[in-house]
Amino acid sequence: MALSGVEIFKLLPKTNCKKCGHPTCLAFAMKLAQRQASLDSCPDVSEEAKQKLGEASAPPVRPITFGAGDKAVKMGEETVLFRHDKKFVNPCAFALEIKDTLSSEEISELAGQVVGSEIDRVGQKLRIDAIALTNSSGDAGKFESAAKLVAEKAPEVPVILCAENPGAAEAAVKIFAGKRPVIYGANSSNVDAMAEIAKANKAVLGVTANGLEELSTLTEKIKSLGVEDMVIDSGARKAKDIIEQNTLIRRAAIKKGFKPLGYPVINFVQREDSLHETLMAVIGVAKYASITVLSSIEKWKNLALFALRQNIYTDPQVPMQVEQKIYNIGEPGPDAPLFITTNFSLTYFIVSGEIENSRVASRLAIMDCEGLSVLTAWAAGKFTASKIAQFISESGVEKEISHKELIIPGYVAILSGSVEDKLSGWKITIGPREANAIPTFLKTRTA
Repeated sequence: MALSGVEIFKLLPKTNCKKCGHPTCLAFAMKLAQRQASLDSCPDVSEEAKQKLGEASAPPVRPITFGAGDKAVKMGEETVLFRHDKKFVNPCAFALEIKDTLSSEEISELAGQVVGSEIDRVGQKLRIDAIALTNSSGDAGKFESAAKLVAEKAPEVPVILCAENPGAAEAAVKIFAGKRPVIYGANSSNVDAMAEIAKANKAVLGVTANGLEELSTLTEKIKSLGVEDMVIDSGARKAKDIIEQNTLIRRAAIKKGFKPLGYPVINFVQREDSLHETLMAVIGVAKYASITVLSSIEKWKNLALFALRQNIYTDPQVPMQVEQKIYNIGEPGPDAPLFITTNFSLTYFIVSGEIENSRVASRLAIMDCEGLSVLTAWAAGKFTASKIAQFISESGVEKEISHKELIIPGYVAILSGSVEDKLSGWKITIGPREANAIPTFLKTRTA
């Protein structure tokens, strides 16, 4: 269980030296209790206290990384049940199942789909994160051959090796040496052998069971065998069971501090009907899965799941926003139009996208309004005439343009007169209310 601020304070040096950046040891202890500070900030804490506080301050869901390099997947580290309490930390990873019974051409095609799945949405790179290679044949040789092909066709993609046969798992895991794969398939009948393979190859171990009681018994045993990093599967496959058991796992870890279930969860949601599978994946994303395994990754499905995941794993208390500056859309010359809007990410990407669609090179002034949309920022007093005038004046954009015309969003047309008063010598033009009218607006101006 987590320690209170007072309990943490008792383990600190109590010197009030301020080396940690806080005025007193008590203030530092309170920040530690709220997980808003790191124990490393205190240079004088004893080794005994480090051990006790390290265990107490560890996230209830163990942080684990599988894969290597820029595309490695981080899981766990969650501290809350609900995102309005504090944001969820590590987004659910999507993995495409590839069976070793498929032909070489089919395996290569599916691996290529994963590699090519990346899209850019509101400034974030979103993709299918992993490949779940399944030993459907039961043959260790076929599994090894399929693993070699996956490693060749998708060398940077993290891999989950799904095999209950220790021999097949051991043969395949060596192909991914140094890439930290997940070996999924440890159960009550093979736990010793699978734990040894994971330990020897520095892999994450995927544990599967029939219910939570068996699962917690297995994770305790595996930990005693020297394997710390695990992903867990309660055996739930139906929607009702996934919701129920994932919730119980998360509650046990966070509310009760129950370590045997304090690991990232993997859900297998494959269905013959792609829409049904998508709905099952939605449940996994919304209800605590760290990995969701799919049987297909059509573009429409990816976009729906990416958008859902992106929204759930943003901070509900901090709007998504982009940097304040003047953005060039295309290659604008001195006479190119100059637009202005707020720095809410969705606003920026929609407006910039419509300007790109118009094929009229322009400049887009993005003003810091704490990530609020145009009308919200205006109502909150963050997108006002004086602030707009100050931003444009300080941006230096006048040196790049041969005109003094600023196009403001149609929704704040009421600001046009006051902005002209504040920006001496400038002409303020009222642009469209909706971004999708920008191409017509620009073409009309240049006609």
